[in-house]
Amino acid sequence: MSEWEEALADMPLVAILRGIETGEVDGVVGALVDTGFRIIEIPLNSPNALDSIARAARNYAAKAVIGAGTVLTADDVGRVHAVGGRLIVAPNLNEGVAKAASHHRLTYCPGVMTPTEAFRALDLGADALKLFPAELIPPAGVKAMAAVLPPSAAMLAVGGVTPDKLAVYLEAGAAGFGLGSALYRPGDDPKAVGKAAAAFVDAYRSVRRPGGQEPAP
Repeated sequence: MSEWEEALADMPLVAILRGIETGEVDGVVGALVDTGFRIIEIPLNSPNALDSIARAARNYAAKAVIGAGTVLTADDVGRVHAVGGRLIVAPNLNEGVAKAASHHRLTYCPGVMTPTEAFRALDLGADALKLFPAELIPPAGVKAMAAVLPPSAAMLAVGGVTPDKLAVYLEAGAAGFGLGSALYRPGDDPKAVGKAAAAFVDAYRSVRRPGGQEPAP
């Protein structure tokens, strides 16, 4: 099992820290890791994003998979790899980004909305599928996609996800979630982030199967 697979199996909640400043990284990422988060994404359209990714990777790589979001070009992939990022997340599917992620042996999670895009992403080596925006892909849509995709395809619902929505998406076949403004907004105090993170972690754990098993994919 890869580092990514282990992190996803342990706590399939991806923290999306869009807009975070480098000076906030230690406090915010520390609060998330302490709460149980294992996957941290810093979008490249954040201020000094590469510096923030480097800092997070330097201080938290032993506890979490650290990487970038809003990765739009193959050159971006190389830059993320150079500063220690191990995860590439994108709002779209791009063959150049997919090939660059494979070349650098980074986890690749592109954004998809349709079965055609999902199968193409898997053909290009995607490790997970970002169902984005989830506001436009309700649980019924996730269930329909899960019925035709390979059982190993991990679908992550991203966009507008709140703690009360986890159970219905998991039941439909989602393997995890990307959490943005409901978890972190620029300037949020680490204590506030930790409180929001705990609400998501508690909500996820409350819908796990009896005996501590993960919900069925």
